[in-house]
Amino acid sequence: MASNASDVLAVELLQKDARLAVSGELGRACPGGTLRVVPLFETVKDLRGAGSVIRKLLSIDWYRQHIIKNHNGHQEVMVGYSDSGKDAGRFTAAWELYKAQEDVVAACNEYDIKVTLFHGRGGSIGRGGGPTYMAIQSQPPGSVMGTLRSTEQGEMVQAKFGLPQTAVRQLEIYTTAVLLATLRPPQPPREEKWRNLMEDISKISCQCYRNVVYENPEFLSYFQEATPQSELGFLNIGSRPTRRKSSTGIGHLRAIPWVFAWTQTRFVLPAWLGVGAGLKDACEKGQTEELKAMYREWPFFQSTIDLIEMVLGKADIPIAKHYDEVLVSQKRQELGKQLRNELISTGKFVLAVSGQEKPQQNNRSLRKLIESRLPFLNPMNMLQVEILKRLRCDDDNLKARDALLITINGIAAGMRNTG
Repeated sequence: MASNASDVLAVELLQKDARLAVSGELGRACPGGTLRVVPLFETVKDLRGAGSVIRKLLSIDWYRQHIIKNHNGHQEVMVGYSDSGKDAGRFTAAWELYKAQEDVVAACNEYDIKVTLFHGRGGSIGRGGGPTYMAIQSQPPGSVMGTLRSTEQGEMVQAKFGLPQTAVRQLEIYTTAVLLATLRPPQPPREEKWRNLMEDISKISCQCYRNVVYENPEFLSYFQEATPQSELGFLNIGSRPTRRKSSTGIGHLRAIPWVFAWTQTRFVLPAWLGVGAGLKDACEKGQTEELKAMYREWPFFQSTIDLIEMVLGKADIPIAKHYDEVLVSQKRQELGKQLRNELISTGKFVLAVSGQEKPQQNNRSLRKLIESRLPFLNPMNMLQVEILKRLRCDDDNLKARDALLITINGIAAGMRNTG
């Protein structure tokens, strides 16, 4: 949650004062006796100001000399995918992250400082997850100059590094993608009007997302009824509390349970909500051919659309509808129906841009993989709905809690990139 230059300087001051009381051992362990201080920009507002914060820091003679002397002229900056996605929706978050990285790189270049961008990604698409190679190859030109950091979280650690051969393969993918992005940087937007079109789509997408998630007074109650979010807090899973503060609003809910809960119901709402509205607006203004050209020629835009398409392939409207019919109160059923219609509309416009007839048409292996899991996933979802119904009548039912945990683990394993 860094938002000002003072957030970094305060930590540098703390280090400076604290070092007066430590032995020389720390000084030998760290160059210049100080640890790296890395600002993490997370919300959309903070991402928009990231470049300005770095410029302000590097304009301070002491700080710039400190970076040159103690850190080999190397500044590290972290960008967060989870909270920006929960804040504004996946499409807007992706575009704001792209622009923020461009601005941070430009700021460091102005002062002849090298930069490493640290990507705080989760496993799910809603939290910046997705195929590693595709993600690195779609970064802004100049943002991967022989160096990159990225988080691997939760079940993705086991999936990617659990076996020696798999771990080596993952490191090969990282190395290849970083080398290629350095030696042959991805193409920037070909024309200025592509940027303007992205701004327009992003604005409509964010507006639609926030109108549902933050402005609709019924949404919070619908979310709590339609998903196992409330029950997740009682289970011994995850490393942190589900909320940052005790309030019940969406704003203080952590991004992990936000995405995880929707993935359990197979609705995967955080990854697609708002995207359809933005693309629909552009298509209705006669920009369909321009969007198709962007998809063909701009790696960032292609990656964004492909990831949303993958989510649409995993979403299941009949299953999500079943959760609503059994668990959601009658007065909120209409909201669920509206959201399911929005999912159908999103699929229609995503496919219009990619030029395919159905999701994963060009990725048969992934489609086959998803379809092969359905005979196991669908019964677990049916069981979970029944268990949630019973638990909400008797929340002290320990056997039901144990059964719920089994279904949660099973569905998470089947959906793979859950959080």
